Amino acid sequence: MNLDGKTVVVTGAAGGIGECYVHAFAAAGANVVATDVPAAAEAGAELAQEAGAVFVAGDVTSDDDWAALVARAQDEFGRVDALVNNAAVYQGLGAKRPLTELSTDDWDTVLRVNVRGTWQGIKAVVPAMRAAGGGRIVNISSSTARMGVPGFAHYVASKAAVEGLTRSAARELGPDGITVNAVAPGLVSDEATRALNSDAYIASAAGGRALAREMVPDDLVGAVKFLASNSGGFLTGQTVVVDGGVVFT
Repeated sequence: MNLDGKTVVVTGAAGGIGECYVHAFAAAGANVVATDVPAAAEAGAELAQEAGAVFVAGDVTSDDDWAALVARAQDEFGRVDALVNNAAVYQGLGAKRPLTELSTDDWDTVLRVNVRGTWQGIKAVVPAMRAAGGGRIVNISSSTARMGVPGFAHYVASKAAVEGLTRSAARELGPDGITVNAVAPGLVSDEATRALNSDAYIASAAGGRALAREMVPDDLVGAVKFLASNSGGFLTGQTVVVDGGVVFT
């Protein structure tokens, strides 16, 4: 998984799992361009300094912000080789609620960021990847899309849509040498998960795995790096479930 000199864009990068991806790609020799919402700019700047990355504040649902991000990556490093579409509304979902209690605004907010923002990211990087002779796009889904977890209907639907978008984009962009895949994490024991779930729920989820332990952000790094590297160059349109053995595909 040689990433020396590759330019990798990571969204939702200022904390949690995104921060883990930034450090992993930087440690693997990649030029990392990280982005997150303007409210996370201070944390993003600290991350950039720690990891030796470039941070650009922006909103993944803004075409103008995407254009500025891609331009910055090209100005700094001359190309864009990979995109990790990690940004999503999750921690801000609040308590689990039946789908009959979700408002239209609840639904639209989650789908706007999780699905539309992912599509906007793909659209933004494709010209740069075509100019570079190919590229790797890794969309972050969720194992909930296959499990139908109650209380998060809008989130589950958004991640199922991400997987459909992944397959469609893989078909369209294959002739350009661009692969498009998704990684579907299981329940990760991080700050965002603990804000939404009890310790008992997290422990129960861990006990239901074939690998019966809590999942941590580092567990996702190998799959994401593989799909963003030359080693994953003949794999496209696929969703890799990384959950310690709960969902078997």
